[in-house]
Order: sequence, then structure tokens, then C-alpha cells
Amino acid sequence: MTVGAMAASRPSAAALLPLLKPLLLLLPAFFIVLLLSLSRSSSSTNASDSDGVAPFDLDVDVPAAGSGGKIRIRSGYRSYKEYIARQLNKTLDPRLRSLWTTRDWERKVAAFAAFFRRLQAEGLLHNGSQALCVGARTGQEVAALRRVGVADSIGLDLVPSPPLVVKGDFHRQPFPDESFDFEFSNVFDHALLPARFVGEVERTLRPGGVCVLHVAVRRRGDRYSANDLFSVDALVGLFRESELVEARKVDGFGLDTEVVMRKKSKEKATRQAEKQRVRRRMS
Repeated sequence: MTVGAMAASRPSAAALLPLLKPLLLLLPAFFIVLLLSLSRSSSSTNASDSDGVAPFDLDVDVPAAGSGGKIRIRSGYRSYKEYIARQLNKTLDPRLRSLWTTRDWERKVAAFAAFFRRLQAEGLLHNGSQALCVGARTGQEVAALRRVGVADSIGLDLVPSPPLVVKGDFHRQPFPDESFDFEFSNVFDHALLPARFVGEVERTLRPGGVCVLHVAVRRRGDRYSANDLFSVDALVGLFRESELVEARKVDGFGLDTEVVMRKKSKEKATRQAEKQRVRRRMS
């Protein structure tokens, strides 16, 4: 076919225009939808990255599964972001931060050190342990761990306090699985999602690792508390991969009970899971 014949066989621009006109009319709408989609995605990502707020659905996540009604979630939070903002009101309070790092510092470091020395004497904490303090504020607990010889210790809080405390949300710890041998916290009452709090502790504990929680039982915490605990059994029931070592009374700055849990070895967890499956089949 000659070039002239090929040219003659091509449809003219005028002939194509009626076919292209509907597509041309749709292009502006397509670009508007695309820009809106990109804008929403970007703003959502930026919000999550900038304020560290995990996208939890409160309607789904607030109930404390396994608590048997003995953990009461305080009402009033319309969103997870609102809950975080309230917690930051305490953590960022300049008067409290000044108190925590000056007049209050030595008294609390000494008291925490005494707790940790007892755990060392019982073989539940070792100088070679990798330790995490959950909800450590300015790091008094971390300083106490280092004072008693647990050098590889770090704290986690919504507001970092270098070099002792890194930034993070205890409902979604920023650490890999099985990172620590020992975890301590005295802020369980600040967890809006208690089962997630415990789940993150178990996820980041190594098998055989120890978790120690100081809690108030049947006593209201401070005005920033997000839950009220009415039974040690309710707390223990949230743990899926750990066993109770001991629960005892303590004087922990308004918290009256120490709960010590140990994460099961993988072999033991597998054996127990198999026994449970057998029981279910037989029942």
C-alpha cells in the first residue's frame, strides 16, 4: 500500500472528534477525584506519622476481652486521637515534668530500685536482661534499673525523654517481636485498650521473659486513668501466652498490687494448646 493510500484510509480529526468528546468531558472529573484521593491519603499518613496515633476503632477495640467485666473502661473518648490528646495533657504538663525530674526524681528512683533488687533476689530479673519500662514518662524506672546493674534498659512513652525514654504508643510498641527479657509498667490504668496493652507486652517479650505490672485493684486511679481494675484475675485473664508467677501487695505510689507474669516457652505453649484442643474435641 502506498503512503498516499495509507493516509487516505486514516480517519480524519473531524471524524474522531465526536468519539473523543465524551472522554474529554470526563477528564476534569477524573483528575479532581484523583487529586482528592491523593490528598486524603497524604493527610492520613502525615497525621499518623506526626502524632503517633494508631488508627484503632474504639467500637471494636475498647471492650477488654477476657476481663469478665472486672475491667471498666472509662467513658468519654469519641476517638483514639482524643484519648491520646488527653494523655499528652499529663505527660507534657510543665509543672509535672519539672517535678518528675527534680524533687521527685531521687525518691522514686530509690523506690523503684528497691522493687527491682527484690526481683533480682528472686531470680526474676538479671543484670544481663534486656529491659523495657512501658509508660516511663521521664525515665525514673529506667534510671533505677541501670542503678541496680541492668544496663541494657530503655523506657517507652508518648513523649521521649532522651537518653532514657524513646517515643512510642504502648498500644503499638515500636519494637520487633521477642525484643526483651523483662518489662515493667505502672501505667496499666492508662490503657484505653487493656487487651492490646497486654498483647504488645507479650509480643515483645521473649519466651521465658518476665512482665511486672504495678496496678491499683478496686481503687480509682488518677483523672487521666482510662480504665479501672476490680480483680487481679481479670488482668491475668488478658494474658494469652504467659502464666502467673505471683501477685502481692506493694506500696507503689498509689498502686497497691504487683502482678508478675512469665511468658511461656514455645514448647510449653504448644503442649498446652494441644491439650486445650483435645479437651475441646472431647467435650
